[in-house]
Amino acid sequence: MSYVEVPGAQVPIRMWADPSAVEGGAMQQLRNVATLPWIKGLAVMPDVHYGKGATVGSVIAMRGAVCPAAVGVDIGCGMSAVKTSLTAEDLPGDLSRLRSKIEQAIPVGRGLHRETVDPKRLYQFPTAGWDDFWSRFDGVADAVKFRRERAGQQMGTLGSGNHFIEFCVDTSGSVWLMLHSGSRNIGKELADHHIGEAQKLPHNQGLIDRDLAVFVADTPQMAAYRHDLFWAQEYAKYNRAIMMALFQEVVRREFRKARVTFEPVISCHHNYVAEERYEGMDLLVTRKGAIRAGAGEFGIIPGSMGTGSYIVKGLGNVASFNSASHGAGRKMSRSAAKRRFTTRDLEEQTRGVECRKDSGVVDEIPGAYKPIEKVIDQQRDLVEVVAKLKQLICVKG
Repeated sequence: MSYVEVPGAQVPIRMWADPSAVEGGAMQQLRNVATLPWIKGLAVMPDVHYGKGATVGSVIAMRGAVCPAAVGVDIGCGMSAVKTSLTAEDLPGDLSRLRSKIEQAIPVGRGLHRETVDPKRLYQFPTAGWDDFWSRFDGVADAVKFRRERAGQQMGTLGSGNHFIEFCVDTSGSVWLMLHSGSRNIGKELADHHIGEAQKLPHNQGLIDRDLAVFVADTPQMAAYRHDLFWAQEYAKYNRAIMMALFQEVVRREFRKARVTFEPVISCHHNYVAEERYEGMDLLVTRKGAIRAGAGEFGIIPGSMGTGSYIVKGLGNVASFNSASHGAGRKMSRSAAKRRFTTRDLEEQTRGVECRKDSGVVDEIPGAYKPIEKVIDQQRDLVEVVAKLKQLICVKG
C-alpha cells in the first residue's frame, strides 16, 4: 500500500496503516507529536501501537530538537542476523541440546557475565574502536556513572521482554542466526535520566504531553543528551555483536563436522536517532520501532516467537524518511495477553518451535501480535523481501 495522509497541526501524518484500525490512544499520540513546533515530518509504520509519549512504529523528523521519549527507553534496540552455510539437512531431529548450549553461552533475563567479555577472543569480532568506546563512558551523565561495572557485565546479554535469540531456516533450507536486543539497563537509565531532565526545561512546560519534552540545539542539555544517546546506541550495537559472536561460536562447536561459515552480519537499530538531510534541511530523525530502509540497505523485520521473520532490502522511499517497520507490532498489551491466553494456547501457537512454553512468556504469545504477513504487505513501497525465515529455536529471558 501507499500511505494515507491524516491532517496534523504542524505537519500531515503519513500512515502506512489503516487509521481506523489504530487504537484511539495511539492516534492521539500521533496528533500530539504533530503539534510540536520543531517537527518537519511524521511517518507511521504498519506495526504502530501505543507507547510512552510517542507511539512505537513512528518516524519523527525534527529540526534543531530531539525528543528522548520518542527514541524509547531501550536506546539502540535492534536486530542482527547472519546466514550460515548450514542447511536444514544438517540439523538433528531434537534441537533441545542446541538451545541449552545457547542459553549457557549468552545470559538471558536479568543475567549477566561474571566478567566483561573480551571481544579480542571472539570469532571474527570487529574490535576497532572498542577501547575508545569505553573511554567515552567517562563523559556520561553523573547519575549513571556508578553503573560502569554492571554495564560491562551486561555487555553481550539478552535481557527479557520481546528480546530473543533465534535459530532459523529460510524457504530455501538455509540456516540463519538472528537476535534482538538493545542497550540493556545502562541505556534505560540514561533514557530515564534525560527524559526527566527535559521535562524540567522551560520551553517544555506548555506541551500537550509532558512525555514529549525535547532538547533543543545549541544548549548544554542537548549536548549532554547527544553524547549519552550516541554512546548508548553504540553500546547496543556492540551488545548484539558480542552475542552474535558467542552464538556463532556455539554453532561452530555443535556442527564441527560441517565446518560452518557465515556471511556478513546484517545489523540495524530500531530505537534511535540519526542525522539525515531531507528537502534541503538537516534533520534529527527519530525512529522508535522503525528501521532505516534506504535504497539497497538490508534490514530485519521479525514476527512473533511462533510465526517467522523477514530479511528485507530498503527501497529508499523519502516519504517515509527512508524507513520501514521494526516488526509485527503488538495488537494487545502484555497484561491483556496474560488475561486472554494460557500456557496451553502458547504451546499450540509455538508448536514445532524449541522454546519456553511457560507462564513467564505468555505475554509474548504470537496471538498478542499483528500478523507479520499483513505488516509486510502494507509496506511494499518501503522494502522488498529478500528472505523469509521460520524459527526452529527461540530463546527468551
